[in-house]
Amino acid sequence: MSRHPLHPALVHFPIACWSLAVAADYAGLWFGEAAWRWSGGLLAVGCIMALAAMLAGLIELPRVPQGSALRVAYWHMGAMLLASVLFSLRLLLRLEEMRPLEPDAVSLLLDAAGLICLAAGGWLGGTLVYHYGVGRARD
Repeated sequence: MSRHPLHPALVHFPIACWSLAVAADYAGLWFGEAAWRWSGGLLAVGCIMALAAMLAGLIELPRVPQGSALRVAYWHMGAMLLASVLFSLRLLLRLEEMRPLEPDAVSLLLDAAGLICLAAGGWLGGTLVYHYGVGRARD
C-alpha cells in the first residue's frame, strides 16, 4: 500500500490565495479599497502555505524518476520558487505597520509576474502527474 503524497493536497492553498489576491488587487482599480484590502491577508496565507507545500515537495522529490521527469520537476520547483519570491516581495513592499497599502504599479507588475510563474509552475506540476505519473498509484 502506498502513502498518499502530501504536496498535491497542500498546493491548492497558495494557488487559490495568490490568485484571489491578484484578482483583489486588480479589482481595486475599479472598486477601490473594498477590493484590494483583501489582498494582504490572502498573500500572507498564500506565502505561509507555500512554505508547507514546498517542504512537502522537497520531501517527495526522491520519488521522481531520474531523467526527463526530474528535469521537469526542477523547472517546476524553479517556477514555483520564483512565484513565491514575487508574491512575498509584493506583500512586503506594500505593508506599513502590518497594514496593507493600496497597490501601485510595481505591485500590479509583481502580481502579474507572480501569476504567470504560478501558472507555468502549475502546468509543469500537472505534466509531472499526468505525463510522467509522478505521485499516482500504480496498478
